[in-house]
Amino acid sequence: MTLVQPTVEMQRHIRTELNEDVSTREKDLEHIKEWLRMQPHLPQFQDDARIMTFLRGCKFSLEKTKRKLDMYFTMRAAVPEFFSNRDPTLPEIKEVMRVANVPPLPGLTPNGRRVVMMSGVDLEQMAATVAEGMKVVLMIGDIRLKEEHVGVAGDVYILDASVATPQNFANHFAKFTPSLIKKFLICVQEAYPVKLKEVHVINVSPLVDTIINFVKPFLKEKIRTRIHVHSSLDSLNEFVPRDMLPEEYGGKAGPIADINRQWYEKMVTYKDWFKEQEKIKADESRRPGKPKTHDDLFGMEGSFKQLSID
Repeated sequence: MTLVQPTVEMQRHIRTELNEDVSTREKDLEHIKEWLRMQPHLPQFQDDARIMTFLRGCKFSLEKTKRKLDMYFTMRAAVPEFFSNRDPTLPEIKEVMRVANVPPLPGLTPNGRRVVMMSGVDLEQMAATVAEGMKVVLMIGDIRLKEEHVGVAGDVYILDASVATPQNFANHFAKFTPSLIKKFLICVQEAYPVKLKEVHVINVSPLVDTIINFVKPFLKEKIRTRIHVHSSLDSLNEFVPRDMLPEEYGGKAGPIADINRQWYEKMVTYKDWFKEQEKIKADESRRPGKPKTHDDLFGMEGSFKQLSID
């Protein structure tokens, strides 16, 4: 799967939106690299392309970039269920990619945003765990950190909620515990340089409102306001051009299963890289001051089963 990169004109627009100054960005990059070298609890990490992606995601705020990188490495140590055993050829990873489509689409919106499409395929027979599904989403996120060198203006997520049936809720959605959702959303919101611009939910049912209301408390306020629920694809196309969608949604990007398969094949080519990356994480025993504990980072338990689905 080859991701379309922004055009030269689009790059100019994105640089303005991300506060990127081509005359000072190399100095900013060196500042962050030097800061990383001085942190005893953080790994040696001199990947210029990925550091630049963090700078862009933080609109070149040096302090925010430092906080984000610290949290990125902290999460990799604190949440082994997401960041260990990331071998794409493992049966559980294959299973996630079989029962769900989670691919970033190849094209970009006119304003330079990447669209990620998520839909369930075969939840009735799902053997993979929820944590393994979240692991796969973060694995794809790490590939994008490495490959989207030019940078994009943000992400747009489209969630196909047609799998949110009462039966699937009883069998699978109850496994989405508050603690697991909180860990995942902290990873996405605090540890990755993601600029989440829009979330679109399609093929909705009354149950979807219950699920959205459950997740909202874990989201930043600005992201809550960016959730759009659609009764038809026509209203979605006001935000995302129809042509760039998979063919099942009226677009020209090809079948979503093909795009998903290509992403899996790309993940397999990163097998050795994922193994190397497992060592790239924070060491809390060396953090200056007080080490961050699990309770400091997450501090709550609970179950999705508490919800009423009436």
